[in-house]
Amino acid sequence: MFGKLFGKKHTGPHQVRIEGLAQPVACDEKTFILSAALRDGIAIPYSCRVGGCGTCKVQLLEGKVKEFTDKTYLLSQEELRANYILACQCQPRSDLRIRVDALDLSPEAQASVHEVVTRAGVIDALRPLTHDIVEVSIALDGPLAYTAGEYADLRVPGALDEFRSYSFATRPDAARADRAVFHIRKVPGGTFTEWLHQGDRLGARVELRGPFGDFRLRSAAAPMVCVAGGSGMAPIKALLEQAVVDGAARDCTYLFGARTQQDLYGQDDMARIGAQWKGRFRFVPVLSNEPEDSDWTGPRGLVTEFLTREIPDLAACHAYMCGPPPMLDAAIAVLKGAGLSADHIHFDKFLDKSHLAKAHITEPASHLGGKA
Repeated sequence: MFGKLFGKKHTGPHQVRIEGLAQPVACDEKTFILSAALRDGIAIPYSCRVGGCGTCKVQLLEGKVKEFTDKTYLLSQEELRANYILACQCQPRSDLRIRVDALDLSPEAQASVHEVVTRAGVIDALRPLTHDIVEVSIALDGPLAYTAGEYADLRVPGALDEFRSYSFATRPDAARADRAVFHIRKVPGGTFTEWLHQGDRLGARVELRGPFGDFRLRSAAAPMVCVAGGSGMAPIKALLEQAVVDGAARDCTYLFGARTQQDLYGQDDMARIGAQWKGRFRFVPVLSNEPEDSDWTGPRGLVTEFLTREIPDLAACHAYMCGPPPMLDAAIAVLKGAGLSADHIHFDKFLDKSHLAKAHITEPASHLGGKA
C-alpha cells in the first residue's frame, strides 16, 4: 500500500550512458560517476577527485544527480547553462545520459586505466633530496600496476588514518612491481608530512590505494615543454623515464622552479635521462629567491617568466606540468597566450588543505588530490 502511495525506492544500480560508447556504466546511488567509469576502464579525464580542478566536467543530457560540492567557481556561465556537472562529485538519482567532451577512446588512453587496488606496505628506504623533500620507498605486499604520471593515496593505519595523495616518482617497472617510490615535501602543519619528517620511519607500516589520475605522456612527435616546482619533480621524472624506455625522439625542454639552491634537486636524474634521450634534451633550473651574492649563474626569477625566453615556438609544443595552482595557472596563461592549444596542455595541480579551503571544498582529506 505504502509503495503505491509513495513509490518504491530504487535499490539497484542506475545506468549511465556515455555518448560514443555502446555499453552503459552501472552506478549505484552511493558511487560517484567518475569512480564507476574508472572501475569499468573508461578513461574520463580527471585530476584531483575532489571538485577542485574541473578536469572531470561532463554534460548531463538526461537524468538527475546529487551534487556534493559547489561547481560554480570552476565552470563557466556557458557550461552551467549547458548543464555541465563534475563527475567526481555527482551520484546518480536516475538513469543518466552524459557527454564527455574530452573523452579519449584511443587504445593508448584505455590502456592507461588500471584497476584501483589496496596494498599493505613497509617503508624500507628514506633518502633526503633537499632540506624539506625526502624520497620514500615502500615495499608492497603485492604488485601494483600504474602509468607514469599517476598518483596513489597513502595512510598509516592506527596512527594517521586519513589518506594523503602523492605522485609516483619512478616509471613502472615489471621487475619491481611490488615497490612504490614517492617524493614527499614537508608541508607546515601537514599531518602526514609532519609525521614522516619528525622521526625515523624506516619499517613503518603503511597502506597504499591506487593508482589514480590521468596525467600521462601522450604519443606525439611534437616537442615537449615540461614545467615543475618542488616535489612536482616526481611525476615529471616518471614521465621522462618512461619516454626514454619508449624510445621518444622528440625534443624536450624542462623548466624546474625552486626558491634557492638548497631547494634544487634532481640534476643527476636529469643528466642520466638527457644522456639517453634520442632528441634534444635541456634541463633548466630557475631560482626565484636565491641570494644576490651567491655563486648561482643560472636563471633567476619565476619559472613561468622563462617559458617564452627558452622556447621561442611554444605554440608547436605539448606541455606537461606539475606543481601548485598559482604556478600552473600562470604557466597556462603564458602557454595559451603564445598560441598553444588547450588540448596540448597537460597538468597535475598539487592541492593541499589550504587550497581546498580557499575554494570552499569540505571533502575529507582522504580525497585530497594534492600530494599534501
